[in-house]
Amino acid sequence: MKLPEKQRSPDYRALAEFRYRIRRYLRFSEQAARAAGLEPQQHQLLLALKGLPDKKRRTISALAERLQIHHHTTVELVDRLEERGLVRRSRDKIDRRQVLVSPTSKGEEVLRDLSLHHLDELESVGPELVQVLKKLVSRLGSEERRLRMVNEK
Repeated sequence: MKLPEKQRSPDYRALAEFRYRIRRYLRFSEQAARAAGLEPQQHQLLLALKGLPDKKRRTISALAERLQIHHHTTVELVDRLEERGLVRRSRDKIDRRQVLVSPTSKGEEVLRDLSLHHLDELESVGPELVQVLKKLVSRLGSEERRLRMVNEK
């Protein structure tokens, strides 16, 4: 049995609105990275590198996991950032097979400037994003909602 459109559209609207808000922020982020002379994935790698949990080793594999990209793609990103003097590689002292990546002072400076710009943007759009997310999360967990979505098939 299918439900009338009026009863099922709020779930789609909430998901679509959340997706829209996230995409707007990501677009801002991409434009900010390019304005700073970086490709968006290069900025993401610098941020992932700086933001790794303390217990995580700064390996290519760890960065690939955080960025959700292939190992070889991460190597290429590190290559480009290293050429620009934003990161450096070193061999792990214990396991010489492991390559560790560190930001240079120039990389730290570029990331700091971009992060301040991103925090300013989040201060502006964050409340709207939080409101949309709260609305969406409040709808989660409803078995009735899940059944409605399944029954629409």
